[in-house]
Amino acid sequence: MRFDVIKHHRWWFSISSLLVVISIVSMFMNGFNLGIDFTGGTIVEVQFDRNVQVSQVRDDLKQFGLENAVIQLSGEASATEGNDIIIRTRNLDANESKAIVDSLNTNVAPNEVKRVESVGAVIGSEVTEHALINLAVAFLALAAYISYRFEYKVALSSLAAIFHDLIMVLGVFSFFHLEIDSSFLAAILTVIGYSMNESVVIFDRIRENTHTHKRTDTFADLANASIAQSIHRSCYTLTTVLFACCSLYFFGGDTTKNFALCMIVGFVSGAYSSICVATSLWSIWKSRNRKDARNQVAKKA
Repeated sequence: MRFDVIKHHRWWFSISSLLVVISIVSMFMNGFNLGIDFTGGTIVEVQFDRNVQVSQVRDDLKQFGLENAVIQLSGEASATEGNDIIIRTRNLDANESKAIVDSLNTNVAPNEVKRVESVGAVIGSEVTEHALINLAVAFLALAAYISYRFEYKVALSSLAAIFHDLIMVLGVFSFFHLEIDSSFLAAILTVIGYSMNESVVIFDRIRENTHTHKRTDTFADLANASIAQSIHRSCYTLTTVLFACCSLYFFGGDTTKNFALCMIVGFVSGAYSSICVATSLWSIWKSRNRKDARNQVAKKA
């Protein structure tokens, strides 16, 4: 028995509206936990008298709440250990820097401080502004492409689903106060591409079915049939990408958790919004236009 997605559009719109409102309220009240790529930070470079594991350094930094710090190996080193360690983290005062060095000296291995310096933001306001402009241009290009390939109603419905997914991701990171760094931008762009691809697959099926469906079929019938024909493909794709992202989240280490979580939330939201939100918006919009056209014809008659 085929599930009527469009019939339950009020449920989808209510759920999405509630989540969007919660996300927006969280963003205004909690703001975002911007990482050092946006706010600047402190670089501490120490040279140990023997090779140490990156995991050893990270475990020791947990007592200072710096387990998400960027730890890099310098000089002669393998993939996971070396004697020259560069730690990049939030802004630290002189006492905090000294406490970290002393702790590493005691708990990890004797070391010598090579440098402690403050750095400015890697992604400054100018770069951030350019990124937002490029994102807006990308949205306009996607809207133009979909409008040309399908119609403007499909484009606006797809873009609404994409905005829905972006707000979901931003809401989760704001609500749980998760750190946002430069890799977050890459994950966001990946989510946009995935969400757009899911919408295109369904609407492409709808376009094909418009040539074969019965004249008595409504736009809801057309949308439901197209969803049923493409749902297996969407589920297989979602399962595959979630398997990879969940593996990265649970086994990839602390530095990749937020990157993976962004994609997990975005992919789940993208699959949901493409199937339930975008198609429902399009179907209702088209049905109302047809109804208005019929009313105008009846008035003229």
